[in-house]
Amino acid sequence: MLSKIPIDLGKMKKEDIDKEILRAAIIAELDAVNLYEQMAALATNKNIRAILLDIAKEEKTHVGEFQALLLREDKEQERELEEGKKEVKEITGK
Repeated sequence: MLSKIPIDLGKMKKEDIDKEILRAAIIAELDAVNLYEQMAALATNKNIRAILLDIAKEEKTHVGEFQALLLREDKEQERELEEGKKEVKEITGK
């Protein structure tokens, strides 16, 4: 159900390990968002649904925190993120 870390962190170059840790953390948080939102969609109790959605929102904040750190550590990632934004704007006009 949940993702596995896609690489063996023990085999990483020392200079890359922090970036890969941040990427793995982002994956974990996105998994949590998906899990909580799916459970909320199935919950019949409105209080349980509300709490699950609130926690999912907090996990999205965690994604943002890890992404902000990753963009500080990996300038190529930062550039490519901006390129992706430009491409979406070109394709969608927005």
